[in-house]
Amino acid sequence: LHNVGFKQNGKTYKLFTFALRFENYTNLENAIRLNDPKANLLISSPLIDDFIKNFIIGTFEKQIIDLTELNFPIRFKINFVEIIPTPQFFNEMKFKMMTPLVLSTIREHNNKTSQYYLRPEDTDEINRVLTKNLQSKYQAIYNKELPGVIRLNWDNDYLNKFKRITKKITINQHGYFPIDIIGMQAPFTVEGNPELLKIGYECGFGEKNSMGFGMVEVVKSY
Repeated sequence: LHNVGFKQNGKTYKLFTFALRFENYTNLENAIRLNDPKANLLISSPLIDDFIKNFIIGTFEKQIIDLTELNFPIRFKINFVEIIPTPQFFNEMKFKMMTPLVLSTIREHNNKTSQYYLRPEDTDEINRVLTKNLQSKYQAIYNKELPGVIRLNWDNDYLNKFKRITKKITINQHGYFPIDIIGMQAPFTVEGNPELLKIGYECGFGEKNSMGFGMVEVVKSY
């Protein structure tokens, strides 16, 4: 699933996302120090039989998960696994980002094209790119098109409290070829076809979901 994925409209979709939450930690300059050994790994995908069940079976067989960085494994023992009930989906819902939302487009500058990561103020582009992204994921899963338009609105109270909601994340696998990614992290309300909102919840909203971006939890349904 991770190495091949699903092809749709010239792009590859892995159709899963995850979030890793540590109970208690301290940020260091180039690392984090765990003050508590407990962690929660949340994984989401619409591929229940092909992915989720196999993942659960595999983890129960080994009872461990290794996180490796610079050839230094950090071993976690699996205490338990539970399934979070799937929420109901409506035409309008409010979500909280568990991991940053990443959306990008191609822009031209000085006769050169480059990848541009969207910022919160890029409202029209966010809605356009997010709509296309969710529709392509839906088509990759169900092999049929689903029309509709997605409209995202950030939580104004959150924006007033935290003036900056963009985050730069450096993907630096084993110390080689670092890649900078710009993500956005704030609660948002989104309107659109409930089936598209369900796809965003299950696969992750936006891009780079298999790297752990775009995972959400439901705050409110309207």
